Amino acid sequence: MKALLVLALSSLCATAMADEVPTDVAQQQPAIEEYTNSTHLDIAKVISMSEIPNVCEVVPAKMVYDDSKGQRHILRYSVMGNGCSNG
Repeated sequence: MKALLVLALSSLCATAMADEVPTDVAQQQPAIEEYTNSTHLDIAKVISMSEIPNVCEVVPAKMVYDDSKGQRHILRYSVMGNGCSNG
């Protein structure tokens, strides 16, 4: 009787696992695009921006945005840090 119960439960588990769709994080994340002066930007909605450190030098930054067609993009660019003073 126990063997029959184990067999029934294992087949139920196998069926439940077969319904799961494997997801690959690399396929879900868009490729990181490097910004240049000739990069055409089509920004409809900014999703997130990296925090700019308090240093007085050029630092890398990242912005995640959706374009006008709903496609998600990740843009890497350079920006001057927030740690410079003018006085």
